[in-house]
Formats: sequence, C-alpha cells, structure tokens
Amino acid sequence: MTDVPEIDLTDPAVHRDPFAVYGAAREHGPVAKLVGPGFGPLWVLTRLAEARAMLTDPRFALGPGSYQALDVPDHCRPYLRTMQEMEGAEHRRLRGLVSPAFTARRAADFRPRIEPIVDKLLDGLPADGADLLAGFAQPLPMEVICELVGVPEADRPRWHIFGQNVVAGSGESFAAAVPGIIDGARGLTTPPASEFLELLAGTDGLSEPELVTLVWQLVLAGQTPANFVANAVEALLTHPDQLAVLRAEPELWPTAVEELMRWCGPQLLTIPRQATEDLTLHGVAIRAGEPVSAAIASANRDPRVFTEPDRLDVRRTEGGHLGFAYGPHFCLGAALARVEAEVALRGLLERFPALRLGDVRRAPDPGTWRLAGLPVSF
Repeated sequence: MTDVPEIDLTDPAVHRDPFAVYGAAREHGPVAKLVGPGFGPLWVLTRLAEARAMLTDPRFALGPGSYQALDVPDHCRPYLRTMQEMEGAEHRRLRGLVSPAFTARRAADFRPRIEPIVDKLLDGLPADGADLLAGFAQPLPMEVICELVGVPEADRPRWHIFGQNVVAGSGESFAAAVPGIIDGARGLTTPPASEFLELLAGTDGLSEPELVTLVWQLVLAGQTPANFVANAVEALLTHPDQLAVLRAEPELWPTAVEELMRWCGPQLLTIPRQATEDLTLHGVAIRAGEPVSAAIASANRDPRVFTEPDRLDVRRTEGGHLGFAYGPHFCLGAALARVEAEVALRGLLERFPALRLGDVRRAPDPGTWRLAGLPVSF
C-alpha cells in the first residue's frame, strides 16, 4: 500500500496557510488523508488531474445530506433534498431543466440588476471606515438572491436574517430559518414572482415543489460569494501591483475574477463523495463508504497545470481550476457568481481608490478560507 501523508485539521498551520500544507502533501503524491477529532479518515485528491478524475468517477457518489436531520416542521421536509444530493438520471433531469436559467448570457443580462444593489450597499458604508465583510460582502449575495427570485423589498430584511442563520451552519438558529425560507419560497412560486422563476416554471419546467427546493438551494449555496469577495479585496489590496494592472486595464476584470477564484477562493475542499465499493485509488486502499474529496486548495496551485501557481497574476489565462468544482455537480450558479463578484469588486475599488486595510484576521476554519472581518479605511 502506498504511504500517504496525513494532515491533522487541528494543526494551526492548516488554518494559517492551508495552501502550503496541502501543497506539501501534493508533492508527496496525489492522495492524502485528513484526520481530526470526531470523524474517521477523509481521503483527498491533491493534484488537479486526479481530482477531476475522481469528481467524474461513478464509483464515488454524494451521500445523503444532513438537512433531513434538522428539527423543522414536517411540511418543510419535502423541500430539503436538493440537486446537490442527487445522482444519475434524477440529477440529469433536474439539471437539464434549470441550466437554461443559469447561462453566462442570462448572468450578463442580470448585471444591470446587480449594479444598483452594489451601489446602494456602498452608499451605506460609514465615511470613516467599515468592516467590509459585515457591511458589504455578506449582505450582497442575499440581496442578489432576493432580486433574482422576486422577494419584495419589505420582506428582504427578514431574508437577510435567514441568510445569516444559514451561514452559521448548524444549531437552533439554522433550523429556525428553514420554515421562513421554505414558506417564503412557496409564496414566491405560485404564481412565479420573477422572470427567473417564470422561466423555470414554463412549459415542461419545474413543479412547484421543485421550484421551492431550488430557492432553498440558492439560499444554501448562494452565500459563498461573500467570502470570495472579502478574500479578493484582501488579495488585491495586499498585491498593489495587480490592482494597478486592473485600474489601468479594466477589461481584464473577468480574467482577474477567474484568477482570484483560483488563488483565494473560499472553498478548501469539495463536498465529500463516498466510495460505493472497495477500491484502490492511486495505490491507496479505500473501503466502501469512506469519504473522498478534492483538495481545492492544493489542486488550484498544482504546478503541473499552472505556471508559478503561488503567484497572483490577473493576466493569467491558464484555466481549469476547481473553484466552482467540476463534473456533474459543477456549480450551477458559477456564471452569476462571476458577474456578481466582478460588479462588487470593481464597484468597490473604483469608488474608493485610496482604500486601506486594517487589522485583518482569518477565521480558524479547516474547510473554508475566510476572514473573520475585513476592516478598512477609505
């Protein structure tokens, strides 16, 4: 059996610089083992080609979601199982029905609806400085989701609270948000409250329960841009040469968003799959039922694919990163997330050309590369 490096998720080095820790494991071989209190081994693929192969290998399947165990009213349960928990024909059917609403063209068409949201959030920042995470990056994704699905202005503060509780990830506040989201979504889908929902509910489209479930999925997954925008702001302010390039050549912003997602995207690991049988993966014996993930933090800096992978380069054209995952479960909202991030970053950095970082701290989270706050002065 191949010798496999172990990464202890309680090691402060993982929280301080996961890219270096996972990078060292990557140079040892394509498979590493994550260990930590409370769970058995989690196998991870550390190189890009091998990670992509695993994410498209039918021997690895997504397990049942944890949301069914939430203490929520019975009427909410039929809506909690999203496409993220489906495989095979069931997943392909739903993915095929919703994909036309998430194309790059539709995301670009939605840009004029995102721009005033960004402007309004920037207008509300105090002139003497702010925490951009709390005051800008965190409220942005939920406001975009509300605009997308047609939540009335008067109801949006309540949806922001739901989003904050979902970001908490567990506990009573999370469970308490579920009926608010589900009941609110049911009110938006009959009749559809937005062009987006109308498109999805068209002829041979999604059923009402499927529409409600999609809104639930958007709230679950749609919070990710908050951490990405915050990471990207910090990255550009600490790499003024790259920010200067963007200010001189703003046409590079779409390329820069892609590079920032590769270099400082918030997800360190993909959602774990489970081996459906006993198998050997790159010389490592894995038993049926054991979880396997792709180490995004490592694969996105694989020198076999990216030139000088640890360098942030907003001109980089090498693609193929795993920031939006890969394969059948590639992020459905990737195009919208790209547009949202570009509008947010460009709007912020053009509005405040003298933006300066305060004392930035990272949250000790082994699964997500995120900030605990983003204090700035203008």
